[in-house]
Amino acid sequence: MGVSGDGFVTLADGSQRWGRFGAAGVLARHVDPDGEPHYFVALRSAWTHNGGTWAMPGGALNHGETPLEGALREFVEEIGHEIDGYEVAHVHEDDHGGWSYWTLVIDVGDRFEPPQSHSWETAEWRWVPAAELADLELFDAFRVTLTRLGVLTS
Repeated sequence: MGVSGDGFVTLADGSQRWGRFGAAGVLARHVDPDGEPHYFVALRSAWTHNGGTWAMPGGALNHGETPLEGALREFVEEIGHEIDGYEVAHVHEDDHGGWSYWTLVIDVGDRFEPPQSHSWETAEWRWVPAAELADLELFDAFRVTLTRLGVLTS
């Protein structure tokens, strides 16, 4: 497992970020036969940072983990489901000057159904059509990333 990355770091601009070695998340995408993409999102529990907002499962990277390894581990920890049979479609690095959040867009063959029980960090999860993502109360940084990836247009 390596050294845990859990913990806040203070960046040169004075802002704080979670993940001593950076952080990463998985944005699972399934494209229906009609071409409409659906994204797997999770509602952050009320007692987490910015609880009550929707985001992709993710979190702190452990020392020595690649962004993909850490993102997939975090997905299992938060959702309780291991993703099999995926293809990495896009890797996005949001670099904050020595600290990065990595978003890994992965394409999956079906809209899997994780177990109904999940970690304390997750209140709910769902598959959402791309066109409906903007209607959700999104975690601010997640909204910015979706816009940079071209998933959201505003």
